[in-house]
Amino acid sequence: MSHPYRSHTCGALTKAEVGQTVRLSGWVHRKRDHGGVLFVDLRDHYGITQIVADEDSPALAVLDGLRLESVVTIEGEVKARSEATVNPNLSTGAIEVYARGVDVQSRAEELPMPVAGEQEYPEDIRLKYRFLDLRRETLHANIVTRTKIISDMRRRMEGAGFTEYSTPILTASSPEGARDFLVPSRIHAGRFYALPQAPQQYKQLLMVAGFDRYFQIAPCFRDEDPRADRLPGEFYQLDLEMSFVTQEEIWETMEPVIAGVFETFANGQHVTPSGSFPRISHADAMLKYGSDKPDLRNPLIISDVTQHFTQSGFGLFEKIVGSGGVVRVVPAPNTADKSRKFFDDMNDWARGEGYAGLGYVTRKGGEFGGPIAKNHGAERMEELYNALGLGPDDGLFFAAGKEEGAAKLAGAARIRVGELLDLVAKDRFELAWIVDFPFYEWDEENKKVEFSHNPFSMPQGGIEALQNQDPLTINAFQYDLVCNGYEIASGSIRNHVPETMVKAFELVGLSKQDVEDRFGGLYRAFQYGAPPHGGMAAGVDRIVMLLCGAVNLREITLFPMNQRAEDLLMGAPSPAEPKQLRELHMRIVEPPKPQD
Repeated sequence: MSHPYRSHTCGALTKAEVGQTVRLSGWVHRKRDHGGVLFVDLRDHYGITQIVADEDSPALAVLDGLRLESVVTIEGEVKARSEATVNPNLSTGAIEVYARGVDVQSRAEELPMPVAGEQEYPEDIRLKYRFLDLRRETLHANIVTRTKIISDMRRRMEGAGFTEYSTPILTASSPEGARDFLVPSRIHAGRFYALPQAPQQYKQLLMVAGFDRYFQIAPCFRDEDPRADRLPGEFYQLDLEMSFVTQEEIWETMEPVIAGVFETFANGQHVTPSGSFPRISHADAMLKYGSDKPDLRNPLIISDVTQHFTQSGFGLFEKIVGSGGVVRVVPAPNTADKSRKFFDDMNDWARGEGYAGLGYVTRKGGEFGGPIAKNHGAERMEELYNALGLGPDDGLFFAAGKEEGAAKLAGAARIRVGELLDLVAKDRFELAWIVDFPFYEWDEENKKVEFSHNPFSMPQGGIEALQNQDPLTINAFQYDLVCNGYEIASGSIRNHVPETMVKAFELVGLSKQDVEDRFGGLYRAFQYGAPPHGGMAAGVDRIVMLLCGAVNLREITLFPMNQRAEDLLMGAPSPAEPKQLRELHMRIVEPPKPQD
């Protein structure tokens, strides 16, 4: 035992070491005083070992006087636990160490938050004392799982013939997408670098440079408001690009990678097998699920029943349909035993979400109920139910209005009904590609055509489509990968033809000169022989969150910011020193104070 701190870790000892003298170091996790005998759970990164100090041990008084989370080195003898006291939940549960001596390496002050146990605690305290929070079992395990997932991704990507290349962190500001984080230049007064929102242009340039298959676990930076599934400031993505490929080849290449990662870390839960990811058009996704990131664990399918209400005794729906609106329905199967309150509560929920309401029809033993059924008529309702394949005890919810709003309400109602009726299949990872995204969308506020997703995508039909089609009918070679209601990856075949690129931007009001000014590096590169290429980026944080069963990205991230984009541990953002500002040729302009 020449090592001063440990001969074993706190997760290593078994019955094989019984009788040996060992040295362990770690944190005092828990203490239990059994009247002259002190039991201490000693914890390190690898596990927990039970330490016993009785009245004959010189360690008893020292350990008794220490606060939890103090760091100690224990020397003692390994003994087998009695059969009645074996702890099957611990890797070291068959033994305990009788302490002969103890060295205190570091005494802990009174804790601002508990480490043992998994009780809820205020987030501001957890983030300020993140080094304590990271000692807690679940969070500690999540971070370890995260590193293993990233390692597994790298191994699979290299096995698929990809090579990892690092792209710059200091780059040029991009006029597209979210807000950039800007970095002032000391050498070039009044000019700024930007942190990359993604390595998009660099990875395309790598394809032009002839590197063929690139990937990177890439840090990305966006100055946007935080959400539960998006951290403020920075996030990581599995970024990749391939030359001379179709989108089908990208899907076929990446399905084994993504499915393989999920299968490795899913703990036996079902994962959609590689080679069988459904491919759902964006139009179908918005119709059937009311979302471009549908949760396929939910069996409910939305249907369009507009044609059933072109002429109807239910005047509200007839008026909506007559003015160009739509009627979408969400089934509520086997709800004959539900009271009217169940349906009224759904209507109240929809109003609380900002919608006019959510209509409904009840059905019990074939008898229809509710104002819609009464006014539309039993015969027509029977016709509607038969068309939808619904049974005599199935309810139905109605979302009516302009298509976009009706789709969103029906999508949200589908999720809520699925949860309330316990229809969502838990312990499954359902993966699918959403394909054929619209290239453009109508910007109602500015009364103009705008890119709907990625302006660097190749339009389906190429330049001919851009020249001859209504822009709002053009789809892109663009796709997302979704899992359980989350978008976990997004990609496209890129527009590598300069003339097509210029024409695509002209349709949103930008000139050739604008393209050269804004995307000069990429546009210039395309003049010198660019291969057809495409790729995608998968969100590492979201994938880890799903696989860990967490509901917030803070639970799988080492040192996250809070909801106000503040790092409470390090005190960022912080004011700059006057000297720093002078060197950067900058002056702070205070925001105007709010008027009383």
